[in-house]
Amino acid sequence: MALLDRQRGIRKPAFLDAALSFRTRFTPPGEVPPYEDREGPDGLLRYKYRGEDPEHPENVALRRAFQQGLPLIWFVGIARGVYLPRYPVWLIADEREQLQFVVALDEAQRLIEPGDAVDPERRRYVERLTRLRLHQPVFRARVLQAYGTSCAICQLRHRSLLDAAHIIPDGLPQGDPVVPNGLSLCKIHHAAFDQNILGIRPDHVIEVRPDIRLEVDGPMLRHGIQDMHGRTIELPRERSARPDPNRLEARYEEFCAAA
Repeated sequence: MALLDRQRGIRKPAFLDAALSFRTRFTPPGEVPPYEDREGPDGLLRYKYRGEDPEHPENVALRRAFQQGLPLIWFVGIARGVYLPRYPVWLIADEREQLQFVVALDEAQRLIEPGDAVDPERRRYVERLTRLRLHQPVFRARVLQAYGTSCAICQLRHRSLLDAAHIIPDGLPQGDPVVPNGLSLCKIHHAAFDQNILGIRPDHVIEVRPDIRLEVDGPMLRHGIQDMHGRTIELPRERSARPDPNRLEARYEEFCAAA
């Protein structure tokens, strides 16, 4: 049995009473998504109806899953035709006037009462869970997919040894979990980038900090770090997925200040 309907946003097999899964289609960076799923004032995520008719069969299928408290699979697009499944998730409210459902990503979020008046500490808690359960894994999957599951610096291709590194750190202005703010880096080069041991210029050339270039150590430092100086990083084929030059410039200025 297929878990995902690639022609529709909501999957309800004929023999089931309620929906089995729903999906969010991949939208390339810089383009406007057809449906804008976003966080509400309480920090909980919203999933938009199919169209504007609350009684559309697909909306009814989701409503039944909500009414019965059934777990669902959420397929989140990370590239054209490629999805990252999130399971289990639940619908915990049906906001008809806004044509959307409220989504809980885990059991803790199911206990949150959706609404406008939310304690700031509770909202921060909800947002932390959302980053952990959705934004971080989706960001990693999208960045690694864009870079062909390869380190942009050394071309290592072992997925378990790769990270999605933020150019501008998470939590800062422009630190959004979007592909143009990401680099696919192996764990060594991710740590070196974060610690300003190496930097990446806006023209994509790698610089190793001068004092590090003078150090004498083992083969990892020599071949893994020092030999990277002056090389150019590998870029995604899709131009829209390439590093944002303004973010690179801001991050490179921080590297220069540390050097």
